[in-house]
Amino acid sequence: MLDLVIRGGQLIDGTGGPRRAASVGIAGGRVVAIGDVDDPAASVIDADGRVVAPGFIDVHTHFDAQVFWDPTLSPSPLHGVTTVMGGNCGFSVAPLNAAAAGYLMRMLARVEGMPLSALETGVPWNWRTTGEYLDTLEDRLAVNAGFMVGHSAIRRVVMGEAATEREATEDEIAAMARLLHIGLEAGGLGFSSTMAESHHDGEGRPVPSRHASHAELLALAAVCAEHPGTSLEFLPSVGPTFSDSTINLMAELSRVARRPLNWNLLVAHQGNIAQCEAKLSVGDLAARRGGKVVALAMPMRVASRLNFLTGVILDMLPGWHDAMMLPPDRKLQLLSDPVERRRLAELAAGPEVPTQLNNWAERRIVETSTEATERYRGRLVADIATEEGKEPFDALLDVVCADSLKTTFDTPMPDTRADWEARLSVLEDPRALIGGSDAGAHLDMIGTFNYPTYLLAHAVREHELMTTERAVHLLTGAPARLYGLVDRGTITAGAAADVVIFDEDAIDTAPLTTRFDLPGGGPRLYAEGIGITHVVVNGTVIAEDGVFTEARPGAVLRSGRDTVSPSLL
Repeated sequence: MLDLVIRGGQLIDGTGGPRRAASVGIAGGRVVAIGDVDDPAASVIDADGRVVAPGFIDVHTHFDAQVFWDPTLSPSPLHGVTTVMGGNCGFSVAPLNAAAAGYLMRMLARVEGMPLSALETGVPWNWRTTGEYLDTLEDRLAVNAGFMVGHSAIRRVVMGEAATEREATEDEIAAMARLLHIGLEAGGLGFSSTMAESHHDGEGRPVPSRHASHAELLALAAVCAEHPGTSLEFLPSVGPTFSDSTINLMAELSRVARRPLNWNLLVAHQGNIAQCEAKLSVGDLAARRGGKVVALAMPMRVASRLNFLTGVILDMLPGWHDAMMLPPDRKLQLLSDPVERRRLAELAAGPEVPTQLNNWAERRIVETSTEATERYRGRLVADIATEEGKEPFDALLDVVCADSLKTTFDTPMPDTRADWEARLSVLEDPRALIGGSDAGAHLDMIGTFNYPTYLLAHAVREHELMTTERAVHLLTGAPARLYGLVDRGTITAGAAADVVIFDEDAIDTAPLTTRFDLPGGGPRLYAEGIGITHVVVNGTVIAEDGVFTEARPGAVLRSGRDTVSPSLL
């Protein structure tokens, strides 16, 4: 007797092949029959008129902490995600020691926008090794999750405070390599790091990995060559171009590791396609050296919502850091003071400040939380300022202060058919892969966890620039291949039964809204999926019609067991 049969749907199996009418039989968490499945089953799902596809795979998340207070890893599964990869950018939470725990909490609060109150009250911090961390997650997750071993965590454990002060000695590099060996042997999916200029710790200093020499990075990457089923993840820099040194480093990291390297993040639109092509060319250099470098590219605009409550991103303005780190009551008092406002405005108006940070007039009020400020929702700050006879900065802060700092605002971005055509030219490039959602991080600032439903709603249905079959492959089989995932990413005989069932005429994302439901009452952006009726993980339904079940069938993915060494071709 089967555990579950999904009958009557249009099967898109994730291989890139055409759809076909087929039922799917599941037993023991695996696909055991495809086609005309007449066997009796404990449970039956009628998928008539809907697509049956493999669960979507999100390769770039930061769910390392959220796993403890939210085992569903919401809202990603409501958008069809059944497998996630964490520990990216060097920001894993293991390995750990007593001295490093407090530092890592403050670093994650700053660099990944996770409220410190949630990290302090929602995470036990009671492990030391990568293996112990992974063990704590067994039998508690709704979805499958694997984790990289992060450079900054390793460096802080080995070097202590010196990790953010200097390059490592040969002995310290050897000690880091030993920790990485231990982490990969326990099932870490690979090595992750960052050199991005935007990554700072809780004290405003460059994160530990940014102090590493190229020799250190190469020595740690080489450790992966000794562990089957591992990969590299890297954030090289921000800005429109890469330096020759960075290009060479990425190619060499892949070569010495004998593993693919994926880097984050490429966001294409009609105005930057030449820059995208230049960055993608790193993959050509890596291939000539026997490696593989793949850009992670998002299938949507990445629009940041900002607020003065947490002050993330705003704290990057010159001289603003201390003000943005104040407790809410003191921050509200400061922002209400005309003298302090003028000081902050002058600091933010310097010629070296990027216009995307201080373009107050071009900001749009997205959400407010009081009846008195409701009338400002959806309006441009420039229009509010003109109407009220104020400077744009004052107009914005008057709304923010009346709203007890809870106002969120963004900069409107067009998303035209021409932008989609440029974006898809990158997504279809073999040197790129869909990814980079950062789900689990920047919780109140970006909401890109919904990229699967967004892609299917707009690229496929609205603009008809991609077939559903192709989109499903890019969301499933393609990322599974990059990470060497065993028996995931397709619906084929013997594969793990990770399945999403959706109505392709209705699939979409609900609008983003702010919820204050983190440990300690912190905010996060949230949106449900639309048109997804069932999400199945390892043969068990974890969500039905947008509501999570109590089931926790997710697997903790470990390298060498759940992965094989990925192809460099």
